[in-house]
Amino acid sequence: MNVPNTAPELFTWEFAGDPYPAYAWLREHSPVHWTKLPSGVEAWLVTRYDDARQALADGRLSKNPDHHAEDAEAKGRTGIPGERSANLMTHLLNIDPPDHTRLRRLVSKAFTPRRVAEFAPRVQELTDDLIDRFAPRGEADLIHDFAFPLPIYAICDLLGVPREDQDDFRDWAGMMIRHGGGPRGGVARSVKKIRGYLAELIHRKRGDLGEDLISGLIRASDHGEHLTENEAAAMCFVLLFAGFETTINLIGNGTYALLRNPGQRHRLQESIERGETALLDTGIEELLRYDGPVELATWRFATEPLTIGGQRIATGDPVLVVLAAADRDPARFAQPDALDLSRRDNQHLGYGHGIHYCLGAPLARLEGRTALETLLRRLPDLELAADPADLRWRGGLIMRGLRDLPVRFTAA
Repeated sequence: MNVPNTAPELFTWEFAGDPYPAYAWLREHSPVHWTKLPSGVEAWLVTRYDDARQALADGRLSKNPDHHAEDAEAKGRTGIPGERSANLMTHLLNIDPPDHTRLRRLVSKAFTPRRVAEFAPRVQELTDDLIDRFAPRGEADLIHDFAFPLPIYAICDLLGVPREDQDDFRDWAGMMIRHGGGPRGGVARSVKKIRGYLAELIHRKRGDLGEDLISGLIRASDHGEHLTENEAAAMCFVLLFAGFETTINLIGNGTYALLRNPGQRHRLQESIERGETALLDTGIEELLRYDGPVELATWRFATEPLTIGGQRIATGDPVLVVLAAADRDPARFAQPDALDLSRRDNQHLGYGHGIHYCLGAPLARLEGRTALETLLRRLPDLELAADPADLRWRGGLIMRGLRDLPVRFTAA
C-alpha cells in the first residue's frame, strides 16, 4: 500500500475506490482530523483503534442530531436519507439513553438469537434459489443478481412483509441504494412509500398478529409500555435500511476480497469441501475487519467539551468514527493490510462497540456466512470478470460497497 507523503484529498471518487492509504496517513499524522464533508457539514474523523473504541462507548457523544451546534439545515444532512421528512427519527441510531435503553430492550425481545437461528433454513433457501437463477448463465453480476436481493427478501420475510409485496420493497430499496444520500427526488419518494407501507402494515397486523418481527415488536412490552406505531415504523425502517445495505456490502466486499486473494480463497474452499466450519467462522470476522460494510459509524455529537486522542472536541461538534481506518490500525492488528482468514485476535469494530453495537449483526453474519459458503461450494471456479480498476464503488459517507461485481464460472 502506497501511503501518500502529503495530506490526502478525502471523499473523491479515487478515494472511494481505495480509502486505506489515506486513512493510513491520517492515523499517522492527524488521527483526529477536522474536515469538510461532501455535504458541506464539518466534522471530526477518528481513525485510530483505541480512540475509536473510546468514542463509540463515550456517553458524552450523543446520537441525537439536536446536539449539533450548526443550524437546522446542517442537522438535516446528518441522517438517513429522507427520514426527517418522513417522521422516521425515533429509532436506535438517533437516540440516547434512557429512550435508547427502552427501545433497544423492547426490540431485543423480538429480535432474539433464537429467532435468527430459526431463520437459517430460510436464508439457505433464498441463497440457493438466487444462485439457481443465474448459475446456468455462467456469468453474473453478484451485486445485482445475488448480494442485493438476498438481504432484501430475508429482511422482508423477517419483518413479515407478504411475499406479494416484496418486489415493491426491492424496487424502493434499489432506489435508495442507487442514489445514496444525494438530493434525488427518487430517494424521498422511496422513503415516503416505505414509511406509508410500514405504517399501514403495522396497523393491519395489530388485529392479526403472527410470528414475524413486526408482530413481535407490537407484542413487546417493557413494564406494560408498548411501542407506539411511529416508533415501530421507525424501528422497522432502520432495520430495513441498515440491515440490507450492510449485508449487501458484506457479501460483495467479502467475495471481492476472496477473489483478489486466491491463496486465502482456496484455503477456505478446501475447508468447506471437508465440511469444516472453523475457517469460515474466523473468515467472516476477518472479512468484516479487512473491508467491512460500514466505513464510518453513524453520527455522534459532543454534549460537552472532551478530548479524543489528544484533540479537544468542542460542545456541539460532530464526530465520525472511521471504522475502516480503526480496523487497519497496525497498533492493534498484526499486518493489518493482509487478509488472514485464520486471524484469531480479531476484535474488529465492523459492527460498532458499546450500547449502539449493531442489533442485526447476528442476522448479517448468518446471511454473509451462508452466501459465501454456498457460492464457493456451488461455483468452485468463480472468478472476477472485470479489471479491478474498472469496478465502481457506491458514493456515500457511511457505507462502503461495490456497485457491481461481474463474475464468470462454469455454468451449472
